[in-house]
Amino acid sequence: MTVMGDAEVHRTLDAVWRIESARIVAVLARLVNDVGRAEELAHDALVAALEQWPADGVPDNPAAWLTTTARRRAIDAIRRDQRLARRTEELGHEIVVPGAEVAAGADATIGDDIGDELLSLVFAACHPVLAREARVALTLRLFGGLTTPEIARAFLTPEPTVAQRIVRAKKRLAGVPVEVPTGDELAPRLTSVLEVVYLVFTEGYAATSGVDWVRPALRAEAMRLGRVLVGLAPRAAEVHGLVALMELQGSRTRARIGTGGRPVLLADQDRTRWDQLLIRRGLAALDIAERLAPDPGPYALQAAIAACHARAASVEQTDWTRIAALYAELADRTGSPVVELNRAVAVGMATGPADGLAVLDALADEPALASYHLLPAVRADLLVRLDRVDEARAELERAASLARNDQEAALLTARAAALG
Repeated sequence: MTVMGDAEVHRTLDAVWRIESARIVAVLARLVNDVGRAEELAHDALVAALEQWPADGVPDNPAAWLTTTARRRAIDAIRRDQRLARRTEELGHEIVVPGAEVAAGADATIGDDIGDELLSLVFAACHPVLAREARVALTLRLFGGLTTPEIARAFLTPEPTVAQRIVRAKKRLAGVPVEVPTGDELAPRLTSVLEVVYLVFTEGYAATSGVDWVRPALRAEAMRLGRVLVGLAPRAAEVHGLVALMELQGSRTRARIGTGGRPVLLADQDRTRWDQLLIRRGLAALDIAERLAPDPGPYALQAAIAACHARAASVEQTDWTRIAALYAELADRTGSPVVELNRAVAVGMATGPADGLAVLDALADEPALASYHLLPAVRADLLVRLDRVDEARAELERAASLARNDQEAALLTARAAALG
């Protein structure tokens, strides 16, 4: 045990919870067969830590303490349910208590190897009983540990809408087995799982809000799960495409962080700091994806774009014409305004800033981008290259006001000031 002040205890607990909460919920969900109830029990353990750690000290292994405490509470709850079921049966009634059937072996489960519990949790949250939006929102909440505002930001969706989706999803999942599907059930569930894993990766790669620009634990966990998915579905091209995309983007991590955690833009990155092992892995995964499906899916297309950057020694030597074409194909596939925003950047590099600005102007009235900080940020870059400095400064100031991440907002503010 380590004795700390209240503030330090809270910081420690917050850090541990960010990293371990999904695993704890997954373990509990295996016991009680109810994702919503598992999350409640995990929060009970969190409350217990808040009450005990300031007085008793922080355990040497905080994650194990939380997991053990939560498991004990789950087992106690199951046993209470069993006693209630027995009493009710004695009165001549028959009821079904979710999770009660596992209580007899619950004590033994504590020491068992339950496999990849996080992957099981992802598949449970992506169950077909839920609508697509609910699957993604709930999995981000449980697996990524993201708050409702962070999820809303990732989806460009109002916070109340996301909150309602999460509450309803947990109710629908009561009694759904927490396990990795097999056989014919696997393929239909993969699409939603891949989407969730990539959204978690992007939250770790470029955090939508908070103090830190990156959240390494989220990024690493998403990449690990991607590799596990390859083992589950080795003939699924888009699984390899997603892994390729994450490996190639993840290779830039060291070069993306500057002094004080400040973001470093792609054009300013020291490419000698890019991780060559991840690049080789990403290119190999992309090759497999393209061989499995000559007509690439969205993740393979994005990986092909990332490969163009990975193969180039500098921004100037990048094949921007191919990148613009790949973004055009991706936009046709997805209809995403964010993809079209990225295409504007590529077009601006391939054929000139005026052409990029023309693509961008077509997005001016796009509702989904109304509060998206990268729209004015990209516009500012193109305006600077056209020597329209005053307009560019105003766009950067607007982008800084819209950014939710502290480091990103600071960078945009500094860039606006530099133009002054």
